[in-house]
Amino acid sequence: MAYVDGFLLIVPTDKIEAYKKLAKIAGKVWKEHGALEYRECVGDDLDLPYGRPFPKLLKLKPDETAVFSWIVYRSKAHRDQVNA
Repeated sequence: MAYVDGFLLIVPTDKIEAYKKLAKIAGKVWKEHGALEYRECVGDDLDLPYGRPFPKLLKLKPDETAVFSWIVYRSKAHRDQVNA
């Protein structure tokens, strides 16, 4: 079973393009150091009538967007090695 680090971030909506550029570089760096996968997901249609949607969970302001990212490793030990 793989090991995953996940991150939930609040990004100002007008900074999403800059964040995407930074995320692209970060993904390359993590993968160069051995991560198996690196993903970034920018919130789009998050106002769901069920569960606890990200906007409510994060208390997003109208000018903010939720971003969920994750990095996949073979194991926790592999994660520790990649991050070192």
